[in-house]
Amino acid sequence: MSSFVGERGLVLVTGGSGYIAGFCIAALLREGWRARTTVRSVEKASAVRLALGRLGVDAAALDFAVADLNRDAGWSDAVAGADFVLHVAAPVPAADPKSDDELIRPMRDGALRVLRAARDAGVKRVVMTSSVSAVVYRSGAHGAVSAEEDWTDEATRAGSAPYDRAKTIAERAAWAWRRAEGGALELTMVNPSFVLGPVVSADFSASIELVKRLLDGSIPALPRVGLTLVDVRDVAKLHLLAMTTAAAAGQRYIGAGEFFWLKDIANILRAGLGDKARKVPSRTAPDWAVRLAGLFDPIVRSRIFELGMERRVSSAKARQSLGWTTRPAEETVLDAARSLIELGLA
Repeated sequence: MSSFVGERGLVLVTGGSGYIAGFCIAALLREGWRARTTVRSVEKASAVRLALGRLGVDAAALDFAVADLNRDAGWSDAVAGADFVLHVAAPVPAADPKSDDELIRPMRDGALRVLRAARDAGVKRVVMTSSVSAVVYRSGAHGAVSAEEDWTDEATRAGSAPYDRAKTIAERAAWAWRRAEGGALELTMVNPSFVLGPVVSADFSASIELVKRLLDGSIPALPRVGLTLVDVRDVAKLHLLAMTTAAAAGQRYIGAGEFFWLKDIANILRAGLGDKARKVPSRTAPDWAVRLAGLFDPIVRSRIFELGMERRVSSAKARQSLGWTTRPAEETVLDAARSLIELGLA
């Protein structure tokens, strides 16, 4: 496995206030890279530095650039002098938007803005954060194991949500642009599964909201929903491996651990937290009750199609070709819960 060699240079990480982005920045700084990150306003810079301090890194040298995925302004300055770009920023809604375009436009058009700016600035490689959402929502995925060659069918609305379709469209657009207009710019894709792990601020991802709702009792019973978990720290590690491994150019890497039903996650919380998990439900919700709840709760309604679905993914490619490893899922789940409790968020 050959990697880029030489003095470690500058890496731009988009969306520095985001959950995955913060851990990517911390990993870069620990490994001696110079880092710059984008924020939508300068007021967010202090919050980013505070969050990084909680991760044990000195963010004093972190550079900031103001840029928004919905606008052209600022991106040429953001990528200036960068050797690599980790394009992590993307909108993740708590509930489905009224139309797919509300997600597709910032995801797809924002990715293309970043790619164009990176190409024009002479960046070596962009590592873009996609999702297994762009992989698993396809015919025949139930009970099967999906891999990098599989794609979500973004034209079918019945078995996917707007986020899944938007992630698929944005990733396809990025690959198409790279083939047609990318020039010497390399593109590598990271497709994480359901990301959990420790949080360092109230600005965490929608995936963490699941653990929070289990802890505070706002999920009264457990629907038959399954998730393939991955730790945010391992996702950050995968981004750096995808950035520095020469053979990773043009490749797609699934970042995932084990598959768990929601009842398994609840069991981990109760076993590991004791009395602090007293509100975590133990009862299973019948499918008819979940469908009924979906009439009143937009978050439930947006994922009713997941009931009973067992969608597994393989991260063998990342493990074998990049040497990527993951920590135990129990550690991931409990670290998420304990950090929420310590910060007073659950």
